[in-house]
Amino acid sequence: MVRELPIGLAPPDWLVRNLRPRPAPVNWAAVARASLAMASPLAAGFAAGQPALGALASMGALNGVIGDTADAYRMRVITIAVPQLTGAVGVILGQLVFGQGWSAVVVVTLVALVSGMISTIGTVASVSGLLLLLNCVVGAGLPLPHPWWLAPLLMTGGGLLVLALALLAWPLRAGVPERAAVAKAYRRVADLLDDTGDDDRYIGTRFDVTRALDQAFDLILGHRARHHGRSEELTRLLAQLNAITPVVEAAPAVHLTGRPLPPEVPRAVRELADAVETGDTTRLRLPKLPLALTETERAVDHALKHTAAVVTSPSADPRGIDEHTVALHVRAAQATRNAVLSAGSWRYGLRLAVCIGIAQALVSLVPVPRSYWVALTVTFVLKPDFGSVFSRALLRALGTVVGLAIAAAILAEVPIGWWDVPVMMLLAPLVPALTPRGYGFQTAAITPVILLLSDILNHEGTGLLLPRLLDSLMGCGIALVAGYLLWPESWHTRVGDRLADAVEDTAVYVETAFGTETDPVRRTRMRRRLYRDLSTIRTEFQRALTEPPPTGRRAAAWWPLVVAVERIVDATTAARVRVHHGAPPPSSAEVHQVVRQLGELAEGVREAEILTGFPTHLTGPAGSVLEPVRQEVAAARAIATPH
Repeated sequence: MVRELPIGLAPPDWLVRNLRPRPAPVNWAAVARASLAMASPLAAGFAAGQPALGALASMGALNGVIGDTADAYRMRVITIAVPQLTGAVGVILGQLVFGQGWSAVVVVTLVALVSGMISTIGTVASVSGLLLLLNCVVGAGLPLPHPWWLAPLLMTGGGLLVLALALLAWPLRAGVPERAAVAKAYRRVADLLDDTGDDDRYIGTRFDVTRALDQAFDLILGHRARHHGRSEELTRLLAQLNAITPVVEAAPAVHLTGRPLPPEVPRAVRELADAVETGDTTRLRLPKLPLALTETERAVDHALKHTAAVVTSPSADPRGIDEHTVALHVRAAQATRNAVLSAGSWRYGLRLAVCIGIAQALVSLVPVPRSYWVALTVTFVLKPDFGSVFSRALLRALGTVVGLAIAAAILAEVPIGWWDVPVMMLLAPLVPALTPRGYGFQTAAITPVILLLSDILNHEGTGLLLPRLLDSLMGCGIALVAGYLLWPESWHTRVGDRLADAVEDTAVYVETAFGTETDPVRRTRMRRRLYRDLSTIRTEFQRALTEPPPTGRRAAAWWPLVVAVERIVDATTAARVRVHHGAPPPSSAEVHQVVRQLGELAEGVREAEILTGFPTHLTGPAGSVLEPVRQEVAAARAIATPH
């Protein structure tokens, strides 16, 4: 019998959330690549009598392992190669100011500003900014071998070795990751159809659908944007991904009925997913669907037939494909522009620059051996797009302690030499295996790897351990004080304003769905963007829940409003589907009333610091398709108002 801890001894929820490992499958191919890519440069270095040069190449391979996260082979070229190039620039800049005192402080601080700003552009830019700053700190803090181009060449070569290993299977598995991503989106939609009758599971599954669709679109559109000419395979996959949209839009209408779908419906979607993944539609056998009688049943029936027709079609309709690619380019251009002009980008960049500047200035004034580790810790903890600063500082400290314990045993028992190669073959795979589990696990895996390579470069043995612990704690302290506690950026400005923007966009969506707008592609694109934004907001809330009071408590209080806004979007989509399949459309006055109430809700969210409830009643004709929307808006307004 398990006995519960007394209330006073139970750990707080935010701490439990931080320490709980995230469930994630092990990517065995990435594990094998990490082992081979990081151990082989060491072996080559020992064979050539230059172990320090092999250690530098292994450091570059570690950077490549960190960036080895993409599924599609063409995307791996970008996600691994581009960061290696920016990392090489960082090493060169760092070497130029090595031992230059305050000149090094200024240069590294400016690099930190640029790193923080470009990190907001996207995933590739984020890793590129990280390696730019990390390698600049290493170059400014470590005496690297001459000539000046040797260190960046070795480190870049180590990263490109990871890329070369990642591309070995490309000729045999070309297109497999893209098909798997589309099939995964189909299966998440099938899960959503399974959960339409369960209110508790539906919202969470809806979030999984949004994430799977976003990943599939980003993968295929990103691939196609770099593909010269029209690829028939990519066009077909994008058409199949678009074809599931009517099913996704019909799901909220089914959910509002409160009745589960017949099991044949989600089973049919899973059969289509299998056909998409294998590329073979000759064996597709869809189950017989029950007769559709209501508006909602007709919507599901028509949506499934449309999806099946697209999946089984021998050729894809190219209409609308280029519009998606243009939208991708527009989104990328907008993200780049925001990185230069937006206040949030400057705020993140300045916060990172201030903390790096403090770290560099501190180690310039106080004699700290191998002081670059302080700035490295600040860089990892304070990366603005990696999550809660408080949580990362906590997990960094805990992970470092665990990693140092592992490193202590290795450095004490394994002398520098050939034995380091098999040890690295065992340590390196832990990085890709544990990184998806959480930041603390990643830190625990990376720390002994870096200390082993540092020992080959510096020959300090266990003398590295205590200084590394002190440096890590100093870096965590700087990040917590100068990057977290002293900044006026509150939880509300980080998340509340985004939620208010989403409410305003929802008002526009309601107006578009039932106004004079007749372009279904625009409506679909607007709905998809709304769900993407709400997915980002949900992620921000989950990060905020890992912070201690008052931030975590405030996020928990606002959480029902996030769910309420998602339900408003769902109800609007459901109403639009019902109108499309025969229900009477709402009057313009009824639509205007809902839009006005949503506008007032958005204004209240921007001004509110504390959530209090107040009664709201939206009038309208009984039985109107907008009645569920009015109910959800009233529920949301009862959650949030300025106090």
